[in-house]
Amino acid sequence: MFNLSGFFGIILLALDIWAIISIAGSRTGTGAKVLWILLVILLPLLGFIIWFFAGPRKPA
Repeated sequence: MFNLSGFFGIILLALDIWAIISIAGSRTGTGAKVLWILLVILLPLLGFIIWFFAGPRKPA
């Protein structure tokens, strides 16, 4: 079996950075942005998944 933990970690880091940038650029209030960013930082995989389906987005 192949060990892809390093590669997976880099991909997850890139996705989390993308999520944080998107959260920071959204029209959500400052408090909500801070909570979303903390969620993504403290729970990288789960936080990203939750943000992807329910988080704030950049304006269209």
